Amino acid sequence: MDPRSITDALVRRMRAISGKTEEELQVLRGLPITVKAFRPDQAVVREGDRPTECCLIAAGFCLRSKTTSSGQQQILSIHIPGEIPDLQSLYLQVMDHDLVALTNCTLGLISHAVVRQLFRRQPEIAEMFWRDTLIDAAMFREWLVNIGQRPAPSRLAHILAELRDRLRVVGLADGDSFEMPLTQERIGEAMGVTAIHANRVIKQLRADKIVDVHRGQVTILDEAKFQELADFDARYLHQSPTL
Repeated sequence: MDPRSITDALVRRMRAISGKTEEELQVLRGLPITVKAFRPDQAVVREGDRPTECCLIAAGFCLRSKTTSSGQQQILSIHIPGEIPDLQSLYLQVMDHDLVALTNCTLGLISHAVVRQLFRRQPEIAEMFWRDTLIDAAMFREWLVNIGQRPAPSRLAHILAELRDRLRVVGLADGDSFEMPLTQERIGEAMGVTAIHANRVIKQLRADKIVDVHRGQVTILDEAKFQELADFDARYLHQSPTL
């Protein structure tokens, strides 16, 4: 990947959520970034690590997860190009969860020292990233409600609806189809159910002609039914500076 394009999705997303202009965001394009490729299932950082860099996803998908002592895994969030999913490591010294590449990924690694210097030099940029961290927290709250309170078909539909909205902001979703590279086992881990249960839900949604999930691709078959099932209100994503 051309190093100059590493920050494209980040700038596009930050422009959407902050209302800042391309000119105001040029400082992000000037950050010294080390580009590194990751394979599927390769750990970016593990629980217990003490990272000294943040990672910007330039291409591909990552996920955050926790694993219990008995080996059961819960996916906490899915991350897409333009996001910095481990920004918290700037101020929390030890990672309390895993960040893993879901697909082949291109990541831009940014030194903590560089980010802190930028925040001190330009407080308005620090405020923008603080807002981004608060949005991250809002997403965690919604995932908690989703897993704890919605029935399984609505649970999956809500995850898909959120992912589609986030992909749209960075220009990676258009129309009725978008990428969602989770296996049935991983879908179950995101929903908090077994892979067998996840498979039944996927088959049910396909049979009901609401949504089809096949080989990492999602196709919405009936938008009205999909929206009703997902019970999705995008306000918690705060993808406009007025929200």
